[in-house]
Amino acid sequence: MEESDVEQVTLALLDSANDKDPVVREQVRKSILTLGKQQPNKVLSMCQDYLVKHPKLIVGHRVVILQTIELIVKTKIDDISYLKIKSIISLASDEMTRSKDVVPDWQQAASNILVAVGNKYINDIMEEILSKFQPGILPHFFVVQTLASLSESNVYGMVPFLNAILGTMLPMLGMAKQDNMKWVFSSALSHFSESILEYLANLDKAPDPTVRKDTFSSEIYAAYDILYCSWLQSRESKLRLTVAEAVGSMSHLMAHDKLEEQLPKLIPTILSLYKKNTEHYVISKSLCQVLDASVNMGSRVLETQIDSLLTTLNQQVCAPVDYSNPLTVKNHNEVLRCFSILANTFPDRLVMFVLQKLENSNERIRMGSLAVLRHLINSSTSIMESKKLLILASIRQPLADHSNKVKKRVVQVISAMAHHGYLELEGGDLLVKFIIQHCALPDTYYRPGQRPSDPEEVTNEALRSMCDNTLHLFTTTVGRLTDVLWPMLLYYLTPGQYSNATAPLCKSLTLLGTKKRASQEPNFNIDFNEHVNLPSPHILMVRLLVNGSFPFRSRGHGAPSLSLLNVISPNIHPNAETLWEKEIPALLSYLEESTPETLDNKKWEESLLQFLAKSLVAIADDKWSCQLAIEATRYLSTYNQSLEEKSFLYRCIGVTLQQCSNKEVVQKQLQEMLISARHNDAIERAGVAMGIGLCASSHLDATLAKLDDFGKSDAFKKASGIFSLLKDKNDLDVEKMKSTLILCYGYVALHAPEDQILSRIDSDILRSISKHFNTKDLTMKLSLIQSVGLIARAISTVVRNQGYMFVRKQELMGVMMDFIKAEPTDAMRTPVRHLVMTTCANLINLEPALTENENFDMLRTCLNGVYGLPPVNTPDKDRGKDEEVLEPQQREALYKDTFNALQELLRNILARDLSPDGLQSVFKHIEEWLSSGQGHERERAMNTTAHILEFYFNNLHVKNMVTFHNLGSLLGRLAPRCTDPNPLVRRAAIDCIYTLLYIQLRYEGFSLDYKDDSVERLITLRESMDNPDHSVLYKTCSELAKIISKRLPQQQLNTLIFMLIEGLVDSQSNCSRASSVLLNTLLKNRGAGLQDLVSEMLEVLHIRLQMISEEQVKVSVAQSILILATQHLQTVINTLISYPLPFDSWSCEMWIALGADSKLASQIMEMLMEKLNIMVPYVDKKESMMRGGLTKVATSHPLAMTCALKEMMLNGQSQEAVVSLFPQLFSSLLVRLGSSVGVTLPKDINSSGTNRKSPTKLAAGFDVCGVAVEALRILLARAQLDHVVKPLDQEGAWDKMKDPQQHITGVTLLARAMAKHAGPRLPAIVECLCPCLNNIYECQRVTITAFFSELLNHHVVTELMMMDVLMNNMMERISDPSCTVRMLAVRGLGNIAVGSPEKVNKYAKELLAAMSSGMEEKDDPGKRITLEAMSGLSKVLLYLDKKNVQLLVVYIFMKIKPFLESENDEIRCASIMLLGNLSKFGSGEPVFKDQIHNVLVSLLLHLSDPNLQVVKACKYAMRVCAPVVGSELITTMFQNHLHEDKSLHYGEFINDLTKYIIQDFPGMLNFYHITVIQFFKSNWAEVRAGAAMFIGFLLGNLPEELFSHINMGSVTKGLVMLLQDPDPVVRVKAAEAMGHFH
Repeated sequence: MEESDVEQVTLALLDSANDKDPVVREQVRKSILTLGKQQPNKVLSMCQDYLVKHPKLIVGHRVVILQTIELIVKTKIDDISYLKIKSIISLASDEMTRSKDVVPDWQQAASNILVAVGNKYINDIMEEILSKFQPGILPHFFVVQTLASLSESNVYGMVPFLNAILGTMLPMLGMAKQDNMKWVFSSALSHFSESILEYLANLDKAPDPTVRKDTFSSEIYAAYDILYCSWLQSRESKLRLTVAEAVGSMSHLMAHDKLEEQLPKLIPTILSLYKKNTEHYVISKSLCQVLDASVNMGSRVLETQIDSLLTTLNQQVCAPVDYSNPLTVKNHNEVLRCFSILANTFPDRLVMFVLQKLENSNERIRMGSLAVLRHLINSSTSIMESKKLLILASIRQPLADHSNKVKKRVVQVISAMAHHGYLELEGGDLLVKFIIQHCALPDTYYRPGQRPSDPEEVTNEALRSMCDNTLHLFTTTVGRLTDVLWPMLLYYLTPGQYSNATAPLCKSLTLLGTKKRASQEPNFNIDFNEHVNLPSPHILMVRLLVNGSFPFRSRGHGAPSLSLLNVISPNIHPNAETLWEKEIPALLSYLEESTPETLDNKKWEESLLQFLAKSLVAIADDKWSCQLAIEATRYLSTYNQSLEEKSFLYRCIGVTLQQCSNKEVVQKQLQEMLISARHNDAIERAGVAMGIGLCASSHLDATLAKLDDFGKSDAFKKASGIFSLLKDKNDLDVEKMKSTLILCYGYVALHAPEDQILSRIDSDILRSISKHFNTKDLTMKLSLIQSVGLIARAISTVVRNQGYMFVRKQELMGVMMDFIKAEPTDAMRTPVRHLVMTTCANLINLEPALTENENFDMLRTCLNGVYGLPPVNTPDKDRGKDEEVLEPQQREALYKDTFNALQELLRNILARDLSPDGLQSVFKHIEEWLSSGQGHERERAMNTTAHILEFYFNNLHVKNMVTFHNLGSLLGRLAPRCTDPNPLVRRAAIDCIYTLLYIQLRYEGFSLDYKDDSVERLITLRESMDNPDHSVLYKTCSELAKIISKRLPQQQLNTLIFMLIEGLVDSQSNCSRASSVLLNTLLKNRGAGLQDLVSEMLEVLHIRLQMISEEQVKVSVAQSILILATQHLQTVINTLISYPLPFDSWSCEMWIALGADSKLASQIMEMLMEKLNIMVPYVDKKESMMRGGLTKVATSHPLAMTCALKEMMLNGQSQEAVVSLFPQLFSSLLVRLGSSVGVTLPKDINSSGTNRKSPTKLAAGFDVCGVAVEALRILLARAQLDHVVKPLDQEGAWDKMKDPQQHITGVTLLARAMAKHAGPRLPAIVECLCPCLNNIYECQRVTITAFFSELLNHHVVTELMMMDVLMNNMMERISDPSCTVRMLAVRGLGNIAVGSPEKVNKYAKELLAAMSSGMEEKDDPGKRITLEAMSGLSKVLLYLDKKNVQLLVVYIFMKIKPFLESENDEIRCASIMLLGNLSKFGSGEPVFKDQIHNVLVSLLLHLSDPNLQVVKACKYAMRVCAPVVGSELITTMFQNHLHEDKSLHYGEFINDLTKYIIQDFPGMLNFYHITVIQFFKSNWAEVRAGAAMFIGFLLGNLPEELFSHINMGSVTKGLVMLLQDPDPVVRVKAAEAMGHFH
C-alpha cells in the first residue's frame, strides 16, 4: 500500500477527530490508535505535523489529537524510536507552554504526554522541563503541575531530582503573586512530600538507598515557612486547603526541633481553617498528619494545645454526617483518628472531656461524644481498661435521653461495651434494661399527612429493630454475657410495659435456656425464692400461655412464647416436661402453617385450653393448681388494656378451677372474678361468663350458689337518697352486672354435667333470668337472647333420647319475637336478630311443637326483619346520637352471622315437617321476595331457597309414593330467575332447579345416588350463566326448558306454562325475557299434548302482549304465535319487504321465522335472487353542487332483499334450502358484495313505496356493504362450511372485504378458504360467476377476478377440471380497461405455478408473454403490475423447463437489474427473489456467471437493507446463486450462513467473504472494489456503511502483492468522502475501514 494512502487516511481521520457524534469520535480515535500501533513512528509524525500545520486548530480538536499521542506512547513506548521520543517531548513541551495563559484541557493533555514518556525516559523529560524551570524566572503553571504528576507516577525516578528541584523552586515561591501559581506550587510540594515518604518507606526497592529524611529537611522547612507565613492566610479557599494539605504532608519531613518550635502556632492556625472553609476533610487529614508527626517525636508542646484541639475536634465530630456525600464520611473518620492519636498521649484528659460532654444540653454534642466514646472503646482497648467503671457510671445520663437519635448512638456504645466486658460489671444490668425497654417501643405515630422532614430522623421502628438485633447479638456472640442475661431476662416477660419486647426476649431466653439445658449447667434450674424479683412459675406459665392465645400480636409473640415455655418446663413444674415435649411442637407447627388471616382463632384458643387442662392433669398437684388459679386471678388486672387476652385468661382460670378440689379456693376465686370484673365491657362480660361456665362443669352446685349470692349482693342494691343524682350512672352499671350474671347462667347451663342439668333449668337457671325478660336495655337483651340459646342448646344435647317437654318454650319464643319486632326495620346495628334466630333455632328442636299460627308468625317476623334490610354497604344514616357507628368490616360480619342464623332456623323448621306441604309452608313466605325490585332482596331470598332445597333433598326419606304436587309452581317461580341481572341470583336459581328435579326423581322412586344425564347438564349450564351476554343466557334458558320439559310430569305442565306467561311481566326485564324463551321451548317440545289449551294460551298471550314493554319479549311472543300457526306466512312477504330499513328486531324475527319451512324458504330465496340479479345496485350521484365528484348511492329494493336473505338464513331450518341453492346464493351475494363496496346509504331510504311506518333513525353499524358481507358469512355458516368461516374470522377477512382499500385482500382470503375447505362446491360457483365477468360494473369485475385469481393458487382447480375456463378468463382480462383487473389477472397467471405446477409448461408461452409485458407495463401507477409480473415470474420459473427459458435468461436479467436499487421495498424484494429463481437456468453459461458477479455486490450490501423482507430475499438469492459463483469456499459459506430465519453477523461475514474473493478471484478484485465504491453514493445509509466495511475488510485482508489491483486513489477519496457523511453510522464505518490502512 502506498505510503501516501496511509497518510491521506490518517489525515482524514485527524480531520474528523472532533466529529460532533461521540460514537464517531470514539471510532476515529480507535482507528488512529490502530494505525498508530502498527506504525507508531509514522502516525506520531503525522499527528505532530498536523498540530504544527494547524496552529489555529480549536482546543477540543487539539486535545483529541494530543490524547491519541498519549495513548500511542503509553502502549508502544518500547517501539518508538529515541529520536521520535525526543521530538514528542519537545512538541508536548511546546504545546503545554505555548500559551502563557492557562488553558486547562489543552495543556493538561500535553502534560499527560510528558508524564507518559517520563515513566521510561525520566532524564530526557527532566532535561526538557528543567530548561523551562530556570532559577529566577517564574515557570509556566503546567511545568510545575507536570513535575507534581511525575513525582506521583514515577516515585523512584523523580525523588533523586527533588533536592535540586526544591533548591530551584524555593526562590520562585516568593515571586508567585497569582493564586493559581501558589496553588500549583503548594500542590507540587504536597506531592513531593508524599513521594519522598513513599521512597523512604520502601528504601529496599529504591535505586539510591542512601537517601535520608534530613536530606530534604532544610528545603522543606524553608518552603513551609513561606507557605505557612504568607499563603495560608489567602482569601481563596481552594488555595488555603491545598496549602493546608501540603503542610500536613511536609510536617513528617521537617526537623523535630523546627516542628516542635512551630506547633504552638501551626495547630491554632490549622484549627482556625475550619471556620473559613466549608470543605473540612482536607483540614482534618492535615491535622491528623501533624498530630501523628508530633506524637511520633514525643512532642512536649502538644499539651499546651490540648484544650483548643479537643474543643475544635468535638465540634467536628458533632457535625452531621451525610452518607450520600463521601467527603463528610471521610472527614468524620479522620476526626475520630485524631481522637485515637491523642488518646495514646492524654488518656485521662480525653476520657474526662468526652464523658463531661455526655451531659451537654445540645443533642448534636451528645451524639458526637457518644460516637467518640464508641470509637475509643473499640480502638483503644488497653487505654480504656482502667476507665470501665467510670464509663459505666457516666453512661447513665444518656440512658435517660429523650431523643431517638441519641438513643441510637447509646445502643451502638452499649454494643461496643458488651464486646469489651463492661456489662458483667456492676451497673451493666441497667444497660441491658435500656435495650429491652427499646425493644418494646410502639410504632411511631404520625398525624395523617405528616412524615419526617429530617433526613437523620430515627423512627421508633428503626431503633426497636436495632435493639432487637443487639439483644440477639448479646445472646449469640458475647459468651461472657450468658450468666448476666439468665435468668434476669425472665423478669421482663410479665410487666405490661415490656409486652412489645416479648418476641425478641423469648427468642433470646430460648437460645440461652436450650444451651444451658443441653450442657446441663446447674444454674439452668432457677431458685425462685432466691431470685425474689423474678415472676413465679405460675405467673410465667400464665403469661406465656396468654401470649400464645393471640399469637400474631405484639410482633408475633405467640410462637416464641410457646417455645420458651417448652424450654423452661422443668422450672415451671417437673411433671410437665414429658407432656410439653410432645404437645408444644405440635402447636408450634400448626402456627407455622397459619397466617393472621387463616388462623381459626376459636379452634386455636380451644386447643390451648385443652393443653392447659392436660398439663394440670399431668402435673397432678392440687396445691399447685389452686395456687395457679389464685395467682392467675390476681394477674387479671394486668390485662385491663387488652380485653381479648383478659377474656382468654378468665377461661384459663375456669379450666384451672375445674381441676381444683379445694372448695374454698373455688368459691373464693369465683367471688373474686365476679367482684373485680369490669362489667361495662362486653368482651369482659363474655370472658367472665365463659370462665364461670367452665368452672361449673366440675362444681355445679358451688357455682350456682355463688351466682345466686352475687345476684343478691349489695352490688345490685339500687343507690338511693342523697346519691340519687348519680342514679343514671349506677343504673347503667347495674344493668351491665345483671347482663354478666344472665350470661353466666347460660354458660353454666352449657357446661354443666349432663346428668344434673335438667333438674336445674327451671328451678335455678330460668328462675334467675326470666325476671329480666321485659327489659329495654340492649345489653341485657343481648345477654338474655344468648343465654336462652345456650340453655336450649344444653337441653337439646341432653334430651335427644328422652321425651322431655320444655314447658316454657312458647313463653321464651314469644319473648324472642318481641325482641326482633322492636328492632328498627331500616338498619341493623346490633346482633339482636342474629342472636334471636340462633336461639329460636335451638328452641324449635325442643318439644312441644309450635302451632301453625305460631310458626307462621315466627317465619314472617324473622324473614321480614332480615330480607328488608338495606344492602350491607349502605352507610348508616338515621342513627340516634348515642348509638355507635359500625365499621364496614363489623357490619359485614354482623350481616353474615344474621343470614347464617336465619338459614339454621329454617333448616330446623323444615326438619320437623319434611314434606311438600312443609316445604310450601316455608316457601310461601320467601316467594314474594323472589321478584322484588331490589337486587339485594332477591339475592337473599334466592340464597335461602337454594339452601332449604338442598337441605330438603339431603334429608329426604321417601317411604311411600307421594306426589311432589308443587313442583310446577316452584319451577314457574324459579326458572325465570335464571337470567336475573344479579349473577348470584342466576347461579342460585340453576342450583335450585337442579335440586328440585332431583327431589322429583326421588319421589319417582330413584335412589339417592342416581345421576340423571339431562339434569346433570344443568351443571354446565350454570357456568354459562356467568356470561351476562343475552344471547348466551337465552340459549341457556331454552336448554333449561328442554331439561325441565323432559323431567316434568304432564299434570304439572299446565301450572308451569301459566306461571311462565305470568312471568312475562316480571319486575326484571331479563327475567320476563327468560319466561318467554322458556315458554316457547316448552311449547315446541310439549305443545302436542296441550290441544285443549291452545285457545286459552293465545288468549292469555294476547292480554299479556298489551302489558309487555320489552321489545325482545314482544318478538319472542310473536314467535310463540308463529310456532302455534306456521301456515300464515306466505301472505306477508310483500308487506315484510317494504318494512322500513334497517329492519327493526320484530321485522327480523318475522323473517327469521320464515326460514323455518325449507320448501317455502327455497321459493322465497329464488324469487329474491332473480330480482337482485337484474336490479340496478346503485346510482352515481353528485356529492354536492359545490364540489365535483360522484358518490355511489345504494338503491333501496336490492338492499332490502339482501337484508331479507340474511335474516332468513339465520334460521337453522333454512339449511336444506340454502344447501340446494348454494352456488346461486354464493355468486349472487359475491357479486352483490362487489357492487356494495364504498356505496353509501340513500338519505331518503324509506321514502318510496307503500305501507310506510314513521321513518326510523338509521341503526348504527347499518351499512350497504356490511349487509352483503354479513349475508355471505351467514350463508357459509348455514351451508355448514364452518371450516371456511373459521379462518376468515381469525384473519379479520370480513372487515377487509368491507374496506375499499383492503377489499381485494378480503376476497382473496375468501377464495383461499373456499378452495381449501369447500373445493367440490366451486365448479358450480365458477359457472355462475363467469358470465358476470363481462358486467359493465368495474367493481364487480374486480371482485370476481380477485376471486378467480386466488383459486388458481390451489390444485383443486386442476382436480375439478376448471383450469382451462379460468386460464382463458385470465388471458381475456389481461387487456381489461381497468388496471386493477389487469394486475389481478397477472397475479392469477403467476398463481398457476403454485396451484398447478404441472400445467406451467403447457401454458409456458402465454405465461412468459403475459409476465414480460407486465414488466413493461406503462399505465401502472404504483408499479403494482410490474411487481405482480416479477413475483409471478419467480413462481413460474420454479417449474419451467430449461428449453422454454434458455434464450430469455439474459434478457430477463437485464430487465430486472434496474429494479435492484428501486426505492420501493416490495419491488426491490421481488426483483431479488426473481434473480435467485433465474439462477438455475444459467448454470454452466459463462455469460450468466458474469451477470451473477455483476449483481453479487448489490445483494451483499442489501444484506443490511433497512427492510427485513429485502434482507431475507438477499439471503435466499445469494444461497441459490452460490453454485454459479464459481468458488467452493464461497458456495459453502453462503449455504451455511445465509438462512432466512437465522441472524447473521454481518461484519464477520464480509470479512470472511473478502478473504475468499482475494483467494479465488484475484483477477476480479479491480471489478469488485470499483463496483463497491459506486455504492458509497447509495440512497441508504446502511448500504453506504456496508460498502465502507467491505472496503475496510478487503484492505485489511489484502496481501502486499495484490495491492496493484486496487485503485487506492479512488478508495481513499471515497472513504474520505464517507467520513463527511451526514449519517453517523456511515462515518463510524468509514473511520473503522481507515483503521485497516496498514
